[in-house]
Amino acid sequence: MAKEWILNQANMRWGFTKKNRVGAVSDEIRKCAPKSLKEWKEYYYKNVYPKNHLEQLGRKLYIKITEVCQAEIESITEQDCIDFIINLVINRTFDGYQSEIQTIYGQLQEALGVDVEPAPDEWDRRYNVDFFIKVKDKYIGLQIKPAGYAYITQIINELKFQEETHKKFTKKYGGKVFYVISVKEGKKKIIYNREVIEEIRKEIERLKKE
Repeated sequence: MAKEWILNQANMRWGFTKKNRVGAVSDEIRKCAPKSLKEWKEYYYKNVYPKNHLEQLGRKLYIKITEVCQAEIESITEQDCIDFIINLVINRTFDGYQSEIQTIYGQLQEALGVDVEPAPDEWDRRYNVDFFIKVKDKYIGLQIKPAGYAYITQIINELKFQEETHKKFTKKYGGKVFYVISVKEGKKKIIYNREVIEEIRKEIERLKKE
C-alpha cells in the first residue's frame, strides 16, 4: 500500500499517464471495445503507443522517485515538519474560516448580528431548512436557493411541496422559513434578494416580543 501511494503521488506530480503522454485511453478503449484484456493490450500497443514507450515512462518515474523525491525527503528538517503542522492547523484553518464567513450564511450573520447555524439533517429532510436562527425558544428557518431556480418547472413544483413543509416548521418551531437566493459575483456568492434581510430582521423582533 505504501509503495502504491508513493508511485501514485509521484505520477500525479509529474503527469506520466496524462493524455499527452499515453494518449486518450478512455476514448481509445471505447474505439477498441475489447472483449478481453489481451485484446485491449494488443490494440493499444499497435494503435496508440508501443510497449517500450510505457517502459520508458516507467523508467523516468523511477528516476524522479529515487533521485528527486529522495533528495527532497533528505532536505526536510524536524523544524519543517513542526512548521507544517502549525501552519495547517492554525493559519490554513483561519484562512478557511475567513472564506466561510464570506458565504451566504456568513453575510446574513454580519447583516443581522445574530448566529446563523446549520440545520440538523432531520430538519433538512423533513422541513427543507438549510440553516436556522434561534430566538429565545423559537426558531427561524432559512433555505438557500441558487438564482434562477423559480424558472425551472421541476423546481417550481418542488417549491410548492416545500411551502407545505415550511408551514409545518413554523407550526412546530414558531418562526417563519425564508428563501435566501444566492448568485455568484466573480468567485464570491452574494445574496440576490437583499430585501429578505429586513424581512428576517422583522421576524426576529416579532419573536423577541412573544
